[in-house]
Amino acid sequence: MPGPSSSPEPEPVPQRLPLADRALTEPHPDRLAPDHPGRQAVLAAHATALERGDAGYLDPASGLFVLTAGFLADRGTCCGRGCRHCPYLS
Repeated sequence: MPGPSSSPEPEPVPQRLPLADRALTEPHPDRLAPDHPGRQAVLAAHATALERGDAGYLDPASGLFVLTAGFLADRGTCCGRGCRHCPYLS
């Protein structure tokens, strides 16, 4: 057991992940199906948020806050929570 004078271990720095090979405006089809009935409204809300540099937007159907691919890409890592616009999912 370390003594009181020992310093704590530094937290590991997460490694930046490479982005998926698709535009940030295009969600992975597993997260927003091409035939989703609200797809165009979702993509429009997402595009507007990206253009403004917003972290996210309110989902047109549910009203829930959804993070943009731009915000998630700036984080540098995938959180593994199934984000609609995850830029790391290939």
